[in-house]
Amino acid sequence: MNILLLGEYSNVHWTLAEGLRTLGHKVTVVSDGDRWKGYCRDISIVRKWRESDSFLLRGIGSILYLFRLAYVFRRLIGYDVVQIINPVFLDLKAERIMPFYRYLRCHNGKVFMAAYGMDKYWVKAGTDCHTFRYSDFNIGSTIRNSKDNTQWRNEWLLGAKGKLNDKIAQDCDGIIAGLYEYYASYEPYFADKLRFIPFPIKENTKMQAIRKADDGVVKFFIGVQKTRSEYKGTDIMLLALERVKTEYPDRCEIRVAESVPFTEYVQMLNDSHVLLDQLYSYTPAMNALQAMAQGLVVVSGGEPENYEILGEKELRPIINVRPNEESVYEELVKLVQHPECIETLSRQSIAYIRHHNHIKVAQQYIDFYNN
Repeated sequence: MNILLLGEYSNVHWTLAEGLRTLGHKVTVVSDGDRWKGYCRDISIVRKWRESDSFLLRGIGSILYLFRLAYVFRRLIGYDVVQIINPVFLDLKAERIMPFYRYLRCHNGKVFMAAYGMDKYWVKAGTDCHTFRYSDFNIGSTIRNSKDNTQWRNEWLLGAKGKLNDKIAQDCDGIIAGLYEYYASYEPYFADKLRFIPFPIKENTKMQAIRKADDGVVKFFIGVQKTRSEYKGTDIMLLALERVKTEYPDRCEIRVAESVPFTEYVQMLNDSHVLLDQLYSYTPAMNALQAMAQGLVVVSGGEPENYEILGEKELRPIINVRPNEESVYEELVKLVQHPECIETLSRQSIAYIRHHNHIKVAQQYIDFYNN
């Protein structure tokens, strides 16, 4: 099968491509590398100048980007399957994307849309205050008040992005949800064409290591994206972690990474015991899964729904926290006071990743493509 994967989030398409190639399929990944993260791709479509630059540079960047897309899209024909990362799968305004989608639809076989992140149905589910007990958008019946949430609600629920999302979701051959949250968001509307398939993770035995805090010092790692810290809750997690450091200065180390490329991020994980990831999630996403594959203990979302959708009945490696500072603080203190727990949870993390083995996951994609 000849497959085109268009767009990138957190290395998911490149990892999926590696699994598909192992199964004997021909795969082309076209993306901008998820911007500064610099993930691998076969064909690069990077937009060089963005909103923060001058009007002149933005204009030049737009023209060059459109020329680049015109050149690349001439070659994106004849694929058996095309999968787009999101309704907004190009670095363009939503109003300009539909012609590119129609081109792909016209010149290729089946087209699938991934539900991997921010889109209309995720925003809709998060803001209805009953689909999730908490999310990036709500805590119980209360909508979280932030500039990001206001912007995304306007763009996806009221604006052109939402209209684009509706058109593509209705037209495409199938929708793949990578996490429980995205599945729950789409299931009420597109159950007949929706499939949950776990995110793929490449298991590297050379990087796997059972973590042990033998000297009683627990090494915590937290990655911070300045523009998304409040939205993802890393601001609150970092506050809780700093409290623990103040109270247990000799038993706690903190390593903070601010918007570092993927290769450097993975290396920094190697020197840590515990990763603090998204506060408002039910499930571990790609960053947390990568850490678990390396044997780290993850503090993030590990709600019952996560284990149920995977069919996991025994392992419980994720330290699940409530979406508030006090809950995070309490769980971190337990780890510092009982560092012997690190080894047990580390072993479970590595075992848990079997659900996300990139070859096993790739076969699930092939089965869905052929369905």
